[in-house]
Amino acid sequence: MDTLTITQPDDWHLHVRTGSMLRAVIGHTARQFARAIIMPNLKPPVVSVAQALAYRDEILAALPPGSDFQPLMTLYLTGNTSADEIRRVADSDHVHAIKLYPAGATTNSDAGVGDIRAVYPVFEAMARHDVPLLVHGEAPEPGHDIFDREKAFIDAHLSDIHRQFPELRIVFEHVTTQDAVAFVESAGDNVAATITPQHLLYNRNALLAGGVRPHFYCLPILKREHHRQALLKAATSGNRKFFLGTDSAPHSTLLKESACGCAGCFSAHAALELYAEAFEQMQALDKLEAFASFNGPDFYRLPRNIGRVTLVKQPWQVPASYPVKDSVTLTPLRAGETMAWQLLSTFG
Repeated sequence: MDTLTITQPDDWHLHVRTGSMLRAVIGHTARQFARAIIMPNLKPPVVSVAQALAYRDEILAALPPGSDFQPLMTLYLTGNTSADEIRRVADSDHVHAIKLYPAGATTNSDAGVGDIRAVYPVFEAMARHDVPLLVHGEAPEPGHDIFDREKAFIDAHLSDIHRQFPELRIVFEHVTTQDAVAFVESAGDNVAATITPQHLLYNRNALLAGGVRPHFYCLPILKREHHRQALLKAATSGNRKFFLGTDSAPHSTLLKESACGCAGCFSAHAALELYAEAFEQMQALDKLEAFASFNGPDFYRLPRNIGRVTLVKQPWQVPASYPVKDSVTLTPLRAGETMAWQLLSTFG
């Protein structure tokens, strides 16, 4: 197959930051996707509907002229999130979910939840108002090995949350392990998961073998090969519980390549091409449309897109970097390498 045309997809997990970084990256997403779930872990975090709407306005103002891309906003769950705020989310046309960050689990998660059981009343309100819970599923306590944190979170928290609140819609974000796939597959219909391109294409050797490669460092961290194979199988299975979420997370090249580099892979420049490569590995390009374009909006109870996008088997070279502002640059995933697939067009 040298040409692939599918319904225009959405990105159900995206970081776009703010200010000059937002202006540098948002066009990459808007070129491919009709909508995206926007992560709220700014500094300070987005904790109210009013803040989310202001952030949405900033994103819309940063879009390329003529773009009709729609940001789907979320709130950052804290110990102070109230039932009234949950009701305001339910009443909003533009705020679509609440994000749970265990405190200390990832970038800008220091304001996250330390005692997850203490926010069970918030989960009850979310279930009552049918507001989805998006979960960064890692247990960050020092006693857990970084490669085991996802399974530890399932065992310590996620299984109980689903058991206590079976009506609560849950998206297990950026799953990385066979354990997470098994949990989602065995859970009720209200539980789904996003999968990133880096976790489909790479295992931890890409990060660590032959030297430390900081642009492959993300959280949750890349895992062993058998976990990658489980993710590939889930993504290409046709199971409607799994859908596209890049977790594209831009940081400046300087911050990524420092003595304590930031977590996050920037993939928005070639998101669909990366997914096409992964699906082609599994001889499952015919399954890409459901994963990228149907399963996400169906779970979020939003209409599927009408537009179409076309990918062609045509090599192109990823730039070594993208400019942000002045001398600040952003290094993309696969910088300087040749991609096999290329996005050709978006049309109605």
